[in-house]
Amino acid sequence: MEQNVTFHCQDIELEGIWAAQSPTSATIITHPHPLYGGDMCNAVVETVSSAYQNKGWSTLRFNFRGVGRSQGTFDDGIGEQEDLTAATDFLNSKGVSYIEWAGYSFGAWVMACRARDARWAGIPMRFIAPPVGFIDFNPIHPIPGLRQVIIGAGDELAPQQHCESIATRWNPQVKVDVLPGADHFFWNQMNTLQKVLEANISLIKP
Repeated sequence: MEQNVTFHCQDIELEGIWAAQSPTSATIITHPHPLYGGDMCNAVVETVSSAYQNKGWSTLRFNFRGVGRSQGTFDDGIGEQEDLTAATDFLNSKGVSYIEWAGYSFGAWVMACRARDARWAGIPMRFIAPPVGFIDFNPIHPIPGLRQVIIGAGDELAPQQHCESIATRWNPQVKVDVLPGADHFFWNQMNTLQKVLEANISLIKP
């Protein structure tokens, strides 16, 4: 069952929605660009959360700084990386032993940027529609924890060829799933997106 939670990132308070199911396995889901209406209640974010919950995981989705009731202001991805770290620390404080990150659009970019820090590069990650045609993901850097990239064949912000090329440079073993007929927002493709995720999520048991 989901519940509203708050946690701190330095001197600001962030809001999130926490679903406690597994005591050991949890994922953090990040939302699309705050300046374009992205928040933790985005339909894709909710679909990703549902996929993990259906596989028995605990989930945390949260609003970046300046979004909803999260304090602070938009920080062009810099402060948002600290928000992601604070969310991870929040799960650690709950005793979760295995954590994954799943980022949608801008949220995937924040994760990719955070992965430049060696402390985080190996954490298991999934990127949904990383907007490589809209935001500069360079410099290219290895992301050994990246497990899966999901894109829509009709996504102009995450062009298929560009995504496939950059994904294999992030991690040569990454699994890239292309959803025919899907755009950046996965209109009418939420069920397919959820099935593709669930087919690749395994519960990590103690």
